[in-house]
Amino acid sequence: MLIDNKDKVDINVNSEYGELEAVIIHSPGQEVENMTPENAERALYSDILNLSEATREYSQFKSVLEKHALTIEVKDLLKDILLNETVKKNLITNICSNENVFHIKKKLIEMEPDTLAKNLIEGVELQRNTLTKFLSTDRFSLKPLHNFFFTRDASVSINDFVLINPMANQVRKREALIMETIFINHPMFQAKTYNPANKIEFDPNITIEGGDILVAREDVLIIGNSMRTSAQGIDYILEKVKSDSKIKYIIVQELPRSPESFIHLDMTFTFLSKNEVLIYEPVILNPNQFKTILIEIEKNEVKISEQVDILKVLKKLKFDIEPIHCGGKGDPWIQEREQWHSGANLFAMGPGKLLGYGRNVYTLKEMNKHGYEIIKANDVIKNRKDLKNYDKYVVTIDSSELSRGGGGCRCMTMPVRRKLA
Repeated sequence: MLIDNKDKVDINVNSEYGELEAVIIHSPGQEVENMTPENAERALYSDILNLSEATREYSQFKSVLEKHALTIEVKDLLKDILLNETVKKNLITNICSNENVFHIKKKLIEMEPDTLAKNLIEGVELQRNTLTKFLSTDRFSLKPLHNFFFTRDASVSINDFVLINPMANQVRKREALIMETIFINHPMFQAKTYNPANKIEFDPNITIEGGDILVAREDVLIIGNSMRTSAQGIDYILEKVKSDSKIKYIIVQELPRSPESFIHLDMTFTFLSKNEVLIYEPVILNPNQFKTILIEIEKNEVKISEQVDILKVLKKLKFDIEPIHCGGKGDPWIQEREQWHSGANLFAMGPGKLLGYGRNVYTLKEMNKHGYEIIKANDVIKNRKDLKNYDKYVVTIDSSELSRGGGGCRCMTMPVRRKLA
């Protein structure tokens, strides 16, 4: 990937729905195939994916994004920064230290940037040249990053800075390390970065993942308190944004700790535009089970209060919001089935310009009732449909395989620049 001056990106994400200008993705590769039923649970999957079908589906997703915005691959960024020998050695040292694999450090340092980028993502196979290694049940010295195509989680853009996230599971921590190294060293980006793991007295209870962080407006964050984002993690964000005069409010939504489909807030609540949100009703509008908390920030003073639900808080903050129901209204079984397959996890390329899974037919019917045209990705890719002819739409990608990974279109994107909404 050759960097041109026109490709330089100043970080600017002050909403979930402003017109998308630049986004980071990672096309799934051999790391997805390097998974078996035996290690799927350790890799945070409930099933294994077929790479050829997942690749076909992902190609639809990427092709639609490329028609809309600058679309940047993680692996290309990683190759670029590995051309710098100092950056390369520091990254390898940090990875070897974090994962206790110093025995492969020399091998990694000797690799060319292309090969190294591939191995840091797809994994390094174990060389069985000692008795201990020969008897090991592991296949890899450096484990594959099975989850990296969910680029939302390792880092998140908030206004003009990037938060590098200490993720909840060891198997994903290398993702955050790679993203931090990219944002600090790649000439494409001009970015302030914050990483709680860099604190001298780092609290291991601080866990944060990007699927739990929504930028509602430049002064309003919504954060899920989930199995992946802890109260301590939210407190860290609070401390950082207290010095950012733009952010005045943090809405915290408590989430169920099981099943795994509730892993992040964006599996139950996403913005479609300034005035519409997609919700999974049993969680978002159930105040008896899951708390909604408002944190107000004024000149470094903090006020914390319990609220009824997210929608009522947003109304207080001058949002005029209409909810659309994942799975449609009325049948909790259908709602539950579609939420499981990321029915509430749509990605806004602009106000009312959405990307989502085609399999969630009841959600799409409900969207259509609210004026959204439902358009197949292939019709856009092959220029049979021009999105400029529609004010509101959902572009649907095939999703029999990708949806089994446990995330949707928002999960697979890391926006770095949007127009002011």
